[in-house]
Amino acid sequence: MSTTPASPASSHPLASAWAPMAITAFRVLWFAQLGSNIGTWMQTVGAQWFLVEAAASATVIALVQTASLAPAILFSLPAGVLADSLDRRKLLIWGSAVSAVIAAALTVIAAVDGLTPWTLLVFTFLLGVTSTLTSPAWQAIQPELVPRELIGASSALGGVTVNGARAIGPALAGVLLSLAGPSVVFGINALSFVAAVVALLWWKRPAQPGLDDREPFGAALRAGVRYVASAGLVRRILLRSTLFALPASALWALLPVTAQRLALDSTGYGLLLGALGLGAIIGVFVLPLARKRFPDNMVIAASAVLYAAGTAGAAILPFVPAIALLVLAGLAWIGTLTVLNAALQLTLPQWVRSRGAATYILVFMGTMAIGSFAWGIVAQSVGTPTALAAAAALLVLVAISVRVLPLLPGTGSVDRTISLTWATPMLVFEPAPTDGPVLVQLTYVVHPAAVAEFLSSMRLVEGSRRRTGGYRWQLLRNGENEDTFLESFMVPSWGEFQRQQTQRLTGRDREMRADALRHAEGPPVEEHYFPASAQPRSDA
Repeated sequence: MSTTPASPASSHPLASAWAPMAITAFRVLWFAQLGSNIGTWMQTVGAQWFLVEAAASATVIALVQTASLAPAILFSLPAGVLADSLDRRKLLIWGSAVSAVIAAALTVIAAVDGLTPWTLLVFTFLLGVTSTLTSPAWQAIQPELVPRELIGASSALGGVTVNGARAIGPALAGVLLSLAGPSVVFGINALSFVAAVVALLWWKRPAQPGLDDREPFGAALRAGVRYVASAGLVRRILLRSTLFALPASALWALLPVTAQRLALDSTGYGLLLGALGLGAIIGVFVLPLARKRFPDNMVIAASAVLYAAGTAGAAILPFVPAIALLVLAGLAWIGTLTVLNAALQLTLPQWVRSRGAATYILVFMGTMAIGSFAWGIVAQSVGTPTALAAAAALLVLVAISVRVLPLLPGTGSVDRTISLTWATPMLVFEPAPTDGPVLVQLTYVVHPAAVAEFLSSMRLVEGSRRRTGGYRWQLLRNGENEDTFLESFMVPSWGEFQRQQTQRLTGRDREMRADALRHAEGPPVEEHYFPASAQPRSDA
């Protein structure tokens, strides 16, 4: 079935924040994610409040966040490789089914009064593992469900599935905890995963090409790491996410302790979290208008300031004004995540989208996990109000840092469509896909008056080669003929080189190479060198 609508909604990228909901597949999977995230937030609140009632320390309570987010450090990159190599729909179905089984087991243990703080942390970690293994696939299917011009709106709506769940789940969990205890809360989480499985089984994803030509796991993992390491636009997105997540994690980790300061019960704690979620929902309506009037870097800076205000409010203010500022913090949270997520999805090419999303999850969630643990220790040492006040001060510095470390020009707007044109080289023997490494050399003759422009263009070509699989890149000048230049780089294997030329080059990569060739006298002479052990064909 088609996942792209033939409706006017797609022609008005910011006309409606809810335009993607006109697409049936997006709508069904959106509600499935929302239900699953509501269950997850109910489970988180149930876990944290169980520890509060067990008189656990601030450090142990903060470990709930760490246990749920730490798997991102361990498994995000392998999860990205799986999502790029396997059928994403099947991966999501199996991941959601396993999550349902784990949540059901936790429900049974809680129902028979067998739950301890450390048992709870173990199950929280296991649910974090399944979430990590499926998160890149959830992110990567978004561009399949909506046209490119609606990716920003779909990213904001994706934030609603998390933050709207944060408004509903904690409040609902708080009521159920007071009425029925944690086992009912954990049981609803298990059912939410079952609902996600049903929705994914309903989705008839179109056949995806390339799954029968999968890269080996190790090679695919290295290719993803090389891409991110060489992609300046993506690296800056990751830096901005790290700068925000480290101080922002304090509020999520220490909010249960703030509830204790305010003498709240589980329902009151649910209202604190619900205020953050309400702000996120408001952000869905406000952000499209803000992004029309202001550049993304300004939205990021303003969001950090608002989140700082919410963090400071949680540190020192009484209940009512703290709730008001937490609503603003929720708006700021989704403001930052929407800008960064949309920028990432629009910047990554299809062939490495899941691995790039996995790296983003690794950085953001990993920073949140480490930050949660660190802020728990700080709160244990100097007190929760002081720790939150310090985090708020750091967030103000994060806002100021946008002046020197903004998102780079071209973020989210470069041409990432795959360009398939490739002149097949005429080799004297047929190498195997595993033969390698392969040395690729290209000889250019450059117009004497255009040498400076050629060298400038080749710096961009270097980035393109490295992003798509090349390494040990260098550009040399002929000592006997100053107009002749030699470009050389290595690729791990002949199969990797073929993928580089047929599956990884985007429109922007072609533009970079075409710009360099404008300064040369004709196309370059391209040669390929293999290990001497590679065997020539019998008819060569």
